[in-house]
Amino acid sequence: MANARVRGIYSTALTKLLLDSGFKVVQPSLVMKERFGVEEDREPPDLEISDRPDRQGVKALGKADAIEKFISILKKFLSDAILRKGTVSAGGIYKGIVKKIDPKHHVALIDIGSAFGALQLDEAPNIRLGDILIQVDRNYARAKVPALTTKISILGNYAILISDGHVRVSRKILDRNSRDRLCKLGEELKTEWGILWRTAAENQPPDVLRSEIAYLMEKGKIIKERAERLKAPSLVYEGRYYLDAEFPALSKKKLDAIRSSITPTIPGHHYYKACGGNIASAVDMAEKLLSMGHPLKEVEDLFLQTVTTEFPIEDSTVTIEHVKLDGRVFHLGKALVETYDRDKSIITLRRTFETNGIYDGFETPKETGDYAITEIKVNEWYVKTQYFSRDGRQKGIYINVNTPVELYPTRIRYVDLEIDICVFPNGEIKILDEKKLEEQVEKGTITIDLLHATRSKLNDILESLGKPSSLKVN
Repeated sequence: MANARVRGIYSTALTKLLLDSGFKVVQPSLVMKERFGVEEDREPPDLEISDRPDRQGVKALGKADAIEKFISILKKFLSDAILRKGTVSAGGIYKGIVKKIDPKHHVALIDIGSAFGALQLDEAPNIRLGDILIQVDRNYARAKVPALTTKISILGNYAILISDGHVRVSRKILDRNSRDRLCKLGEELKTEWGILWRTAAENQPPDVLRSEIAYLMEKGKIIKERAERLKAPSLVYEGRYYLDAEFPALSKKKLDAIRSSITPTIPGHHYYKACGGNIASAVDMAEKLLSMGHPLKEVEDLFLQTVTTEFPIEDSTVTIEHVKLDGRVFHLGKALVETYDRDKSIITLRRTFETNGIYDGFETPKETGDYAITEIKVNEWYVKTQYFSRDGRQKGIYINVNTPVELYPTRIRYVDLEIDICVFPNGEIKILDEKKLEEQVEKGTITIDLLHATRSKLNDILESLGKPSSLKVN
């Protein structure tokens, strides 16, 4: 049984899924203890889950098997989840090859097999081209060029061996007697390795801690032997892996339903919590009323009256947040809200271009003064943009197929599903990037269900344009 620690706005729904799938929840918050009846457990987690900074999903760090199990759970229950697993082992120890030394930028570029990483020259001023034993800094494992260190550490349940020879105690252990006891034990046990006692060590008997240190030191010996034996570049010791899980509109709604089976939940809970600020606070107030027995319809109406003023109105401006499947975010400039039909959830935006360029898909010039009229329906699977010249001549229609559109207080947001449709002024229709989405299924970034839903929506769009698609929805 794997241990999981969960925090953030998605914690109730994800805890439910994890418990139902055989995970054990450790270090639970007070709220989770009350909602699920779980007891205090200070065991270290195999999987740590917390909110992304933008609240559009979660980030997870865990052992390889725990991450894979979590991915399978998300794919099973959240059909439109976007799953970006890191290729580099966070905290992994590699036998790499120094390929380039760059004194100007104070780094060495090192090939570790699955990526190239950067080592600060301050750590290894006498570094030379060739083999080197390094570790991926777990705090920077997701960077395009992961940060590396020569200060090797080995992670255990209760302690971390560190190659600097010092003894330390987790800052989360506040009891002075516990800190003193662990420091004394660490001084007794350390050899060429230093010891950092983890939070979970506080209540463990000395014999358990001694056994762990002996085990970790033996592991350190094995790592050194493996490093001598393996050919670079190679992974010598597996650390943990990152997962970035993005939850578009449908995932948020499914998580709402799961959460509502545990505790009073207002419709749109996770979407509104992702808005942050006053809207997120209003969610807490509304759900407190629900827990007190107030009728859902009454509370929802009051909630919507409270938050409506936070959202865009006609003549306001918004940003179009165009998210790629690999996680890159493109802001398509400020757009003026020309019309907003709240009953139909349809928004018309206008953008005027101030620089020259080329229109994607059309290969026709974009000129200063051209403008775009974008029609967006909230929760629809596509965004339709018409391009015009300064004098109003249409240059083409671009239809972007994406996850259902979400409207936030200052932005429109969706994840681009790679497939686009170009409609030329002469009526010609061209489909772009049909195969890219299939590649994302093979990589594990999206589910097969999302591929099928996207193809189905593409067929609907093409039929509305009078051109049935040859794509099959299997």
